[in-house]
Amino acid sequence: MRGMSALFTVGFDLDLTLVDSRPGIRAAYEALAATTGTYIDVDLVLTRIGPPLTQELRHWFPEARVAEAAAVYLAAYPEHGIAPSPAMPGAREAVAAVRALGGRAVVVTAKNPRNARLHLDHLGIEPDALVGDLWAEAKALALREHGASVYVGDHIGDVRGAEAAGALSVAVPTGPYGADALRAAGADVVLAGGLPDFPAWLRGHRTTAGVPA
Repeated sequence: MRGMSALFTVGFDLDLTLVDSRPGIRAAYEALAATTGTYIDVDLVLTRIGPPLTQELRHWFPEARVAEAAAVYLAAYPEHGIAPSPAMPGAREAVAAVRALGGRAVVVTAKNPRNARLHLDHLGIEPDALVGDLWAEAKALALREHGASVYVGDHIGDVRGAEAAGALSVAVPTGPYGADALRAAGADVVLAGGLPDFPAWLRGHRTTAGVPA
């Protein structure tokens, strides 16, 4: 997988990689708290973005109510979560850089695929494929299926997913982990400036791999 060919695929995470979903997640959790009458420390939630929704909900709801809470959250998300959430700096340019070099861009995320698609459509980001509901090592299923040789993400779970897929892990410190923590987790490349650094890195990577950029 690590070998590059003329046709290549780059995978991207969504939350805090392509989309700054913190405002939307805040609004959706506030709506969930209001609907269910359950206290949720939303500021704390925002420090843990990345893993599946049900994992976070277990901090606030008993197991018997997690599925119900997830359904309420997911139903409220399109109204509350999409409009407030901007693209991360460099997101559109990163996807465009893949296309400019003849590659395919695939989004692989733990987010519900319907809500992930709403984010991308709202922001005008058009990947070649979108796969949702996959987290950490499970992301390797989609990365291998689409032949991704690079996976870009902000979370150590993304590093683990890339490693499991045999893809190069490119990390951006725009989520809950800084550059040092991402390196310690095994990221092959850390872009200290986030996605704005990605187009130049990709051009260099393609050239180094023997495919002129």
